[in-house]
Amino acid sequence: MKDIPLYEVRKIRDLRDMLQQSVSLYGERTAFMVKQERGGPYVDVTVKEFADDVDAFGTALLQHVSAGSRIAILGETRYEWYVSYLSVTNGTGIVVPLDKELPGGEIAGMLNRAEADMLIYSASKQELVDEIRGDIPGVKTLVCMDRPEGREGVIFWGDLLEEGRKLIAGGDRTFLDAPVDPEAMTILLFTSGTTAAAKAVMLSQKNVCTNLEGMCSMLYIGPGDRFLSVLPLHHTYECTCGFLCPLYRGCTVAVCEGLLQITQNIKESEPTMILVVPLMLELFHRAIMKKAKATPQAARKFEFARGLSKFLLFFGIDIRRKIFAPVHENFGGNLRMLISGGAAADPEVLSDMQDLGIASLQGYGLTECAPILALNRDVDFNDRAAGLPLPGVEIKIIDQDEDGIGEIVGRGTNVMLGYYNNPEATAEAIDDDGFYRTGDLGYIDKDGFCIITGRKKNVIVAKNGKNIFPEEIESLLSQSPYVAEVLVSADNSQRDDVVLTAEIYPDMETLKEALGPDPEKGAVRALLEEEVEKVNQQLVSYKRIRRVLYRETEFEKTTTRKILRQYD
Repeated sequence: MKDIPLYEVRKIRDLRDMLQQSVSLYGERTAFMVKQERGGPYVDVTVKEFADDVDAFGTALLQHVSAGSRIAILGETRYEWYVSYLSVTNGTGIVVPLDKELPGGEIAGMLNRAEADMLIYSASKQELVDEIRGDIPGVKTLVCMDRPEGREGVIFWGDLLEEGRKLIAGGDRTFLDAPVDPEAMTILLFTSGTTAAAKAVMLSQKNVCTNLEGMCSMLYIGPGDRFLSVLPLHHTYECTCGFLCPLYRGCTVAVCEGLLQITQNIKESEPTMILVVPLMLELFHRAIMKKAKATPQAARKFEFARGLSKFLLFFGIDIRRKIFAPVHENFGGNLRMLISGGAAADPEVLSDMQDLGIASLQGYGLTECAPILALNRDVDFNDRAAGLPLPGVEIKIIDQDEDGIGEIVGRGTNVMLGYYNNPEATAEAIDDDGFYRTGDLGYIDKDGFCIITGRKKNVIVAKNGKNIFPEEIESLLSQSPYVAEVLVSADNSQRDDVVLTAEIYPDMETLKEALGPDPEKGAVRALLEEEVEKVNQQLVSYKRIRRVLYRETEFEKTTTRKILRQYD
């Protein structure tokens, strides 16, 4: 294992301490770039202005709920969401971020399970809130981030902010002096899944703060960085890494208006960092490579440039940003790093992006770990690995098979307090030694990197007793330019062995280039079967795909763009 020093980071006791330190260090720097109207210009909000708004809103909240209340947030990524989150954690009570894409029945179920007292929501969710209002008797107070027209009993978010400012000006210090226990539950997060299946994860501020310190000691993130926030903010990956981390390190966060506006917002905000999920990374990569290899001449020129830059880089001469300037301009001209999380990224895609001069790294985390367990470093990475354990985190492999693959378990101060009102699930997830059972399978290589082979519940057992990891085969199939999405499953009804099936949603744009503007289904299926056969040649016999299904619609996905399997 390489002995490369960690980056120096400052210690933080809790999120209030983190924010107060950031005000002292970076008070006049821009914390957020927000849009007051869709399509309008970005407006800067300094760290000091943001902290003042947190204090004001938190002070007002304590006039409407008692200390320790559970306050849920439902809405898209926006400035009011950021302020509300820290106004709750920093002296009011327990924050409950909710997935805005869930249907009303599931939102109501989560509000009731969390015993929420207040719901802060965006006007975009007004219809849903009206639908469930009679089903959430415990929610006594509704706060809308936009002025609620004709909604009786709904408080306007902006009015609370002004109320808090006046209270502080008059000497009210109830929020400013409220105690914050870093080891108590102040964050309650629901894992993905249906209302019945989703577990409520209890996190403390100590869980989150140690995770912030750990990740920033492994990757250099500093005041010169500007993040573009494109992922759902309720998810702990984006919340910890794309909101709290930039605030901790004095960076700027530009709020993306939506997935359709990513390209435009990249040009406007000129980010240095973007947190992505593998599907987004692959879309970026596919667009770059399609343009770079549009003609045989362009492809030869591109490969020559890549070979030259690699050769010079070996001698410490980095010309990647210059030689691939058009690629960098498409990303705003300043992008230096993409961090992929949420699922395993294609190592070939990561490597290609590195070749272009954009550091592309992946990390490994779970909601229960606040979220990061392992992370690739900017100075020490393995494209095929989930990463190295964070400082203070211990990862080991249990129940290993003959190949050394077993379940990944992790222990550290970032591991959750447990599942809310579910001691049985907590005992099942965390063993007596404090190790959290991730449900992921993998191994640790000779350099200490954690390599994930698949999910424990996804493993297919062949009739010869060998384990088949569908994610491994899916990764190989996804490297075909004709495959947009794929799921590998097994039919166990056959007498001789399991029949592996690849269900493929093709990239129609690429297929039309190969087969013509209106390809017949039979021709599409034949081409996909050819691509599958190429992958089969790389696999041992029991891992080979024996049936190919062609689908015409995308797979159903979670809000973090992970494909849902039938049993999820």
